[in-house]
Amino acid sequence: QVQLVESGGGLVQAGGSLRLSCAASGRTFSGHTMGWFRQAPGKERECVASISRSGIRKYVADSVKGRFTISRDNAKNTVYLQMNSLIPEDTAVYYCAADRRYYYGTENYSVRDEDYGYWGQGTQVTVSS
Repeated sequence: QVQLVESGGGLVQAGGSLRLSCAASGRTFSGHTMGWFRQAPGKERECVASISRSGIRKYVADSVKGRFTISRDNAKNTVYLQMNSLIPEDTAVYYCAADRRYYYGTENYSVRDEDYGYWGQGTQVTVSS
């Protein structure tokens, strides 16, 4: 069982930066692929970034490539999303998620909602123009 708590959201002007953190409970964090998703009003939830168990493999959506960076610190049971050069279109509720599967050696990332079995409560990010 993995419990996730996000922090770091808020209101920022366009061009600014935020760093989201997601603290995970449980001893199995290092074996789970982690992802950051976002959902804007009236839009479907989308995967923004994903990172494999050790951080070797990463995915970043085209819409945020070059601006967002995903990382993790397994010693601290925490995954991060560094968001730079924010634009109003980045406004959304951001969710941290853990893959339902535990990986013993394989390094995978995933962009599919259905692969994630554990979700945080979400944190609001608002970018003003």
